[in-house]
Amino acid sequence: MRKSWMLLSILSLVWASCKKDDVPTQPQIIETPNTEVPISINIAGLNWADGRDNFVDGWVIPSGLTAGDNYNTVMAKTEAILNGFSTEVKGVNTIRIPINPPSVTEAWWNAYQGVIDKATAKGFKVIIACWEGESSKDGLIDDTNKFWIMWDIVVAKYQDNANVYVEPFNEPHGYSLSQLTAIYQQFLDRYPNLTRRRIILDGQGYAENVTGVGGDARFKSCLLGLHNYAFWASRSESAWQVDWRNRYGNYASRTVITEFGAGMSSGKDYQSGNQNDNEIAYIIATSEVCKNDKIASVYWPGLRDGDSYSLLSRGGSGTNITLSTVNSSGVFRLRYGWGL
Repeated sequence: MRKSWMLLSILSLVWASCKKDDVPTQPQIIETPNTEVPISINIAGLNWADGRDNFVDGWVIPSGLTAGDNYNTVMAKTEAILNGFSTEVKGVNTIRIPINPPSVTEAWWNAYQGVIDKATAKGFKVIIACWEGESSKDGLIDDTNKFWIMWDIVVAKYQDNANVYVEPFNEPHGYSLSQLTAIYQQFLDRYPNLTRRRIILDGQGYAENVTGVGGDARFKSCLLGLHNYAFWASRSESAWQVDWRNRYGNYASRTVITEFGAGMSSGKDYQSGNQNDNEIAYIIATSEVCKNDKIASVYWPGLRDGDSYSLLSRGGSGTNITLSTVNSSGVFRLRYGWGL
């Protein structure tokens, strides 16, 4: 099996060297959109979230941005935010941001693209994930027609940008597995030129288990989005490790934990605190499985105004945004999980 993969990799690289217009960023893997290759994930990320949460009925506006910002202002604010991320959480290379149909099909999109353009220009990966509206929150796509129009616009703009990843629908808990995979297949069929290893398919429920989607051969070249939170249960550190591994099963190499988090403003010591505390046990367990099983992760949230889970807090005004660490032990554990 090892020899077969090695031969395929060599042939793939020889073929790719003949192309003039396909210059990938990290990780150094070149592929045609529908060719399955060994997936290498180099995602060490932070969620940048709307202070109202990302479940909003209008425009989603990450903390620090305002609805009146134009493209250049969004670019300048993003520069400050990302510089703060890099200073306070060394090793971060990815942000995850929200979209919904109003944010893409209305005027805000002209400005909001500044986040993606600035981040990717700085070498960051950007995960663009779709949230449903606040008034529904039923785990279902609010308006199917508007959903596809939104993704048509996003994919047309960014499908050739190797640093842009797409997550079709966040926490699809309103769908059965068969209903969910039918939507995912429609997504793949609609966007045949979008590289599969840049598509993150959330697991069933609240993205809480990826084994069902992961086991579907139609999606074998896609990544899998997983969520898990300490407030869902109370466990020992070892039991949390078992719980994580049950949630990704045999699909560790394709799994991206796009959300996990715990209270940071409480002052808990996640580096060496009492593991009888459920949140401490959970954070330690998460960092251990991420490091040992090489699971990519994106903390929730890196920045969200007013959120006790937020790893960072925002200061300054206008484009002169400053960030500071809320809990250094939380940063330690996150980076430990990244292998840093």
